[in-house]
Amino acid sequence: MKTILAAGAMSVAAIAANNAHAGAALDGIKAKGFVQCGVNTGLPGFSAANAEGKWEGLDVDVCRAVAAALLGDAEKVQYTPMTAAQRFTALQSGEIDILSRNTTWTLTRDAKLGLTFGGVNYYDGQGFLVPKALGVSHATELDGATVCVEPGTTTELNLADYFRAKGMSFEPVVIENINETTAAFFAGRCDVYTTDASGLASVRQTMAPNPDDYVILPEIISKEPLGPAVAQGDDQWADLVRWSLMAMVEAEELGVNSGNVDDMKKSENPAIQRLLGVSPGMGEALGVDEEWAYRIIKQVGNYGESYKSNVTAKLGLERGLNALWTDGGLQYAIPVR
Repeated sequence: MKTILAAGAMSVAAIAANNAHAGAALDGIKAKGFVQCGVNTGLPGFSAANAEGKWEGLDVDVCRAVAAALLGDAEKVQYTPMTAAQRFTALQSGEIDILSRNTTWTLTRDAKLGLTFGGVNYYDGQGFLVPKALGVSHATELDGATVCVEPGTTTELNLADYFRAKGMSFEPVVIENINETTAAFFAGRCDVYTTDASGLASVRQTMAPNPDDYVILPEIISKEPLGPAVAQGDDQWADLVRWSLMAMVEAEELGVNSGNVDDMKKSENPAIQRLLGVSPGMGEALGVDEEWAYRIIKQVGNYGESYKSNVTAKLGLERGLNALWTDGGLQYAIPVR
């Protein structure tokens, strides 16, 4: 009995210690008054500064959603543009609070690098962009090609795997900054540029001297579930990031958007009542007030609104795998209940 009681006391002490540590990130962000968000140095549709210097994109909207939930204002975000090689060190060191930079969720990043992913905001896959003048129509015709690729990415690893599996050779041209990488490609320093298919569409549409002179080959050689990540060690902060994204997806599933969210507060649907805080409890569970999701939807929009204004409008990419599960896609919200 003494052994059992001692073990119980130790367990209670451990839980108390964990609870004392939990929420440190939330408290720190509240104290400074903004969310520090790590983003791409410039990938239109996902994270890029517009002509007025304002950051926008699908990844940017994740950070805005978290700020709306925690701080009450989607604009209380400061952005740190960073290369693929810089991003994980910045997150681990506390330079940024959240990384929302077209980052692939993998086992080693989750378990070995000490990251916690907050879901998938874009299902993607790696492809190849080539000049039409190269005269190739399939990736299997790229034997001996020079390939521009960013270091410190799954892209670099997938590239080597694909060519090895096909018995082909290639010469990598490794450049850290995406703007320098694409500039090298369009200057003819390499035959091929490879990254996620969404990134290829963005680069072709917004950076090519003449988009019609370039083609994205049909092969997709990998799975790239992209999503926001935080450093391990604060479950409450990770929960808020995860559920901010889920709230955007569930809002679209329920037909709640930035235009009708006020009227939807009168809905008799229990799921909508929970999401919008009419039925209390969800905010308390996350350590925020009950209107956390209402503010996300009102200030940022649901997932479909964010996708349409950023990805479809700027890049012409339809939903595809990123359609709701009810429309044949993979976007499926964990229930807010």
